[in-house]
Amino acid sequence: MIAAALALAASVVWGFGDFVGGVKARALPALEVMAYSQPFGLVLLVIAVAARGEGPPGAAVLWACLAALLGTIGLAAFYRGLATGAMSVVAPIAGAAAVIPIAIGLASGEHPGALAELGFVLAIGGVALTSRERVADRTKLARGAAWGLVALVAFGGFYVPMRTASQADVLWATLVFRITSVALVWTCMLLLRRRAGVGSQHLVALAAVGILDTAGNVLFAAAAAEGLVSVVSVLASLYPVVTALLARMARRERITRSQEVGVVVTIAGAALVATG
Repeated sequence: MIAAALALAASVVWGFGDFVGGVKARALPALEVMAYSQPFGLVLLVIAVAARGEGPPGAAVLWACLAALLGTIGLAAFYRGLATGAMSVVAPIAGAAAVIPIAIGLASGEHPGALAELGFVLAIGGVALTSRERVADRTKLARGAAWGLVALVAFGGFYVPMRTASQADVLWATLVFRITSVALVWTCMLLLRRRAGVGSQHLVALAAVGILDTAGNVLFAAAAAEGLVSVVSVLASLYPVVTALLARMARRERITRSQEVGVVVTIAGAALVATG
């Protein structure tokens, strides 16, 4: 029960952070949004780990480096998708990432219940519906959907190594994750010779993005340390509900009826996997 509550809390926090990050990604390049937001969360993690006064728990926490690589790729693709397409389309696609750890579980011999299996099918079908839009007399891939699919695969891969690292120590796993992700993003900034600095009008929003993203990571790490990855990853993946609702309310986004059905089916599929 505690793991489920923590995972749901992570989905809410991530949902708010992704909405603000998606808005900023329409004004700034996605790489810059990540580069200038993530250090805020890193500072808070350093303070928290230093205040606790415990050293690193061992080599297992280094699995967070792999999680950071996958998570950074996923977040870059996700922000790019949010910047080019409708948030209420891209977010549910990326949110279906929980099918990846479920598939890994099936391959390793796990046997979910009938409801979970139905949810798995619904989530895949929902992604297919959500990612298509009708233009004139033909159907094509919705704007931003391809980036959402990249985020789906990368985020799905993130859950498994992050759980392994979190079982060693939640705070250290999250700190290693954030150090790695900040290093990756700033390495890309230097290699691409991106300009340093953003306008002061963006800093408050970017700070909020970094803090919310890091808080979501801590909550997910705590949930993963307590519960099954196949369950907590699905519950944490419900963040698109928050992002999509905020996009509909604050930005008045409009999508096609079939895409609306796809959003509902995707979310319903994730819910069934959790309850099954």
